[in-house]
Amino acid sequence: MNRLTNFLQQIRTKIAFFPTIISLAGLVLAFLMIYLEQLDISTYLIDVAPGLVIDDTDTAKTILSTLIGGLFSLTVFSFSMVMVLLNQASSNFSPRVLPGIISDEKHQFVLGLYIATILYNIFILISIEPTDNSYQTPGFSVLIGIILTVFCLAAFIYFIHHISQAIQVGNILIDIHKRTKSEIEHILDNEKGKSFDFPETEYWEKYEITKSGYFYGLLKDDLMKLCKENNTQATIQLFKGQFIIDGTIGLLTKKPIDEELKRKIMDTLLFSHEELIGENYIYGFRQISEIGVKAMSPGINDPGTALNTIDYLASLFISLMKKQEYEYVNDADGNNWVYTKCSKFSEILYNVMATYRQYCKHDITVMRKLMHMLKTLSSHVINSNQLTDIEIEINELREDAKLNIKNKRDLSKIDAEFISWS
Repeated sequence: MNRLTNFLQQIRTKIAFFPTIISLAGLVLAFLMIYLEQLDISTYLIDVAPGLVIDDTDTAKTILSTLIGGLFSLTVFSFSMVMVLLNQASSNFSPRVLPGIISDEKHQFVLGLYIATILYNIFILISIEPTDNSYQTPGFSVLIGIILTVFCLAAFIYFIHHISQAIQVGNILIDIHKRTKSEIEHILDNEKGKSFDFPETEYWEKYEITKSGYFYGLLKDDLMKLCKENNTQATIQLFKGQFIIDGTIGLLTKKPIDEELKRKIMDTLLFSHEELIGENYIYGFRQISEIGVKAMSPGINDPGTALNTIDYLASLFISLMKKQEYEYVNDADGNNWVYTKCSKFSEILYNVMATYRQYCKHDITVMRKLMHMLKTLSSHVINSNQLTDIEIEINELREDAKLNIKNKRDLSKIDAEFISWS
């Protein structure tokens, strides 16, 4: 990933991205139509299809004014619906799912269409200023404004449908699972056929990180280019998702580097103050876990959702087990120039299980589901270390069940095969 790609990804997640682009398109269309009206396009259409052209100035102004007022109301209502959606998602699921909902391009496209049509109609209305008796009302431009408004009404119907679907927890889980699994599979594809050779770094030069925030990735192309130009290898001892404080030792280089090169390398490290999955699949595990735990809270009391989150986590863990414990940045010849740390399978599994065991240890159904997930994972292990990690979590789950579930019959079912009854 280079700087341009990173910049596009950053602005792509902003709710104003598509609305801004589409609004500019509406302005361009308005000026284009004003220019065409100066070429008497409406006169030509009156001769060809008079029924499509409004030839009365007062009628045209009334129609455009009505359309502008109606679209303003539609826009305000739609924005209010988005705010309600965000508030409900934050309260019922997790505040960390909000960036994913905000970046939904369907919402952005609809809002952008509203604003573009409003701007178009405003500029066409302003252009209706007769100067002499030969003035021709811009009837064709008004017709385009009416057509765009009809598209806005259709988009509003779609918006209501989509927003009613987007607030459903099942669709939120599907979206998080899809994005997280896509990122893991992207990493797996990059690992195919690659070398994992890298020298020991014990005696390498150590440098402080001069930035702060949540570390979420690298500008890999730029960093590799710097390493090749200066003939040195580097290690980034930071985990994705880790909050970095200025002064943390996190950069190691094979040979000493000057302050200028150090500054350039620091510029390739990406930090953020919000948790988007992007390159960091860890956020996906965390968001799904938080939704599951929130569902078990007394205020929501929705164990069915907790069971669903465990299914999605099982799918992600199976993919995660195929991934290497380290990531490398290599060139076209397969030479590794940069090594970065990654959260290990054992650490992610422990964090997920510790969260669920703490808040769901009283519910036999959820505990059985967790046991079923762990046994499923044990049949997909890639190495013995993963099997050992899973067995440790199975034993911990049994211990928590014994301490918190008093019914002997329930305890006897903890290892039984889980059959969903939903």
